[in-house]
Amino acid sequence: MVLRPVGIIHNAVQEPSLVAGGDGISMREGDGAGGAHIRSAREATSEIVLDESRIELLDGIEGYSHITVLYWGHKVPDEGRAVNRVHPMGRADIPSTGIFSTCSPARPNPVLATVVCLQARRGNVLEVTGLDAVDGSPLIDIKPYVPTQYPHADVRIPAWMDRLTKEIAERRG
Repeated sequence: MVLRPVGIIHNAVQEPSLVAGGDGISMREGDGAGGAHIRSAREATSEIVLDESRIELLDGIEGYSHITVLYWGHKVPDEGRAVNRVHPMGRADIPSTGIFSTCSPARPNPVLATVVCLQARRGNVLEVTGLDAVDGSPLIDIKPYVPTQYPHADVRIPAWMDRLTKEIAERRG
């Protein structure tokens, strides 16, 4: 299998807030509980620059308020890709769980996805907010966000994830 980037992401984020290593993940020094980083990522503007040869792929994208961006976590080191279990968000107060039960960037194939708000399109450039990617992340794909394609009823998540999402929402407050 070969993945070829279709573009690149540009923003002010130079390093990921979570550091992946052989012993799991942790918050980068100076990020505290990550609230400031999460808040700034949600508010900051990023540019998604699609390869000029693929500009037609964007036709009609302006009709959507939100898009799903799939990108490669290029700053996840090899030892971070070998991690099987982590404390989500690097927090020891949350039980260690399998990587596929988390949104951690430390995974065998660091394919990451984020739903973002599409602010504008200028040719082959999309201006978005809410993208948690690092500057220079290779763009794998873009999909329109269509809420009816995702279940809403009978959705369940673990208590620890519910707690994390509520804490993040409160920080955005």
